[in-house]
Amino acid sequence: MAAARSPSTPSSNVLILDGGLGTTLEDVFHRNISTPLWSAKPVDEEPEVIIAVHLAFLDAGADIVLTSTYQCAFNTFDRAGYARADAERIMLESVRLALEARRRFLARGSGNNGARTPPRVAISLGPYGATLYPAQEFDGFYPPPYGPGARDGADKTNAFPLDTDAGRAQEAAAVDALAAFHLERLVVFAGDAEVWGAVDYLAFETVPLVREVRAIRRAVARLYEMKPGLAAKPWWISTVHPDGHSPEKRADARGGWVTATEVAESVLLGDDEDEATPWAFGVNCTALESLPHILKDAGGVAKRFAELHGRQPWLVMHPNRGDVYIPETQSWKGTSREGTPWAKDVGDIGRVALQSGCWEGIVVGGCCKTGPDEIAGLKQHRFIL
Repeated sequence: MAAARSPSTPSSNVLILDGGLGTTLEDVFHRNISTPLWSAKPVDEEPEVIIAVHLAFLDAGADIVLTSTYQCAFNTFDRAGYARADAERIMLESVRLALEARRRFLARGSGNNGARTPPRVAISLGPYGATLYPAQEFDGFYPPPYGPGARDGADKTNAFPLDTDAGRAQEAAAVDALAAFHLERLVVFAGDAEVWGAVDYLAFETVPLVREVRAIRRAVARLYEMKPGLAAKPWWISTVHPDGHSPEKRADARGGWVTATEVAESVLLGDDEDEATPWAFGVNCTALESLPHILKDAGGVAKRFAELHGRQPWLVMHPNRGDVYIPETQSWKGTSREGTPWAKDVGDIGRVALQSGCWEGIVVGGCCKTGPDEIAGLKQHRFIL
């Protein structure tokens, strides 16, 4: 259904995305954001620091900056003690700060800093699991009605048994509940004509479960059904593959992990009229070493997408830097792959993906622990793509 609302295609087939906004706030700007709102915390308290982070990435060469809205959802704001009206205000203000950073970047005479396109802004939308405590974007153990709710013991699972009628019914109800969750946020942004008109992309990030992918596609379709005159935006779903595979493990007789091919199929394929079709398939917050086999499998699905839709999808790839988070000490163990070395490795992987002929173009950037240095490295090594 969304294919009929085909957005304009960027002029370049390589676009540089920014890095990890939250970890850059911590590492470069030395802010404590360890609250339920994460990178949205400074929006009310220190809006200029949010603008400064966006400007740092634009100066480094980013073509696209993500808003500080990843953690923004009404249940997150409620846990942080905010009323609904304040939640909506902060969500919209987060976007306006990114737009203001873009305005300042262009107004100060630096033009587009050598970028192939003027800077663009993407609304960052995290999964339902990012609103939970502890966060569940890497495990996908969602409570009812969003998931089975079993997070402990021998029955620990993040999937319903789809070989039973009861399991299929629970899965369908969970998709509906997750679609309502995502639609609720989309309506806030689409309800402000100035904000919606100024942003360029919608970015659903770190999505761990196939049913949530389906729910997001359903939410986007419902948004345009509710608002038939609404301008369409290119959008993507970035999936997450911790430990090199999907975090979703089947609960039925088949067993095993959901494959990268099945994940890509859930994003790009399917003939459900209630589900919109995204502009791109993405992978984020996943180790570099895991990307080649994930992208190879996804590339096969992209070819099938092109046969069905008469156009190739874009690829969005923004892996983490490789640092390891240590829960016991709430600290990170660093990596020697920073700045230029990281950028070269990312560029090599992106070049292979783009040369496969499966994708129309690539959006490439960073996730956790990647900052302006890593993005500057990508910009510098852009030619290898």
